[in-house]
Amino acid sequence: MKSNVGGIDRVLRIVVGVALIALAATGTVGVWGYIGVVPLLTGLIGWCGLYALLGISTCPMKK
Repeated sequence: MKSNVGGIDRVLRIVVGVALIALAATGTVGVWGYIGVVPLLTGLIGWCGLYALLGISTCPMKK
């Protein structure tokens, strides 16, 4: 798998993922908050399946 999630995108995914999981764990939002696992994992591994299907990449171009 070729990385298709760039730096800022990765940071935002990790922050949103952790926030959603924390909100779900504290009961602030419902169980649906655990969907935060998806952006957290895609941010950590640097690859997004939806981006791959759509041909999108936020990684900087390599020379």
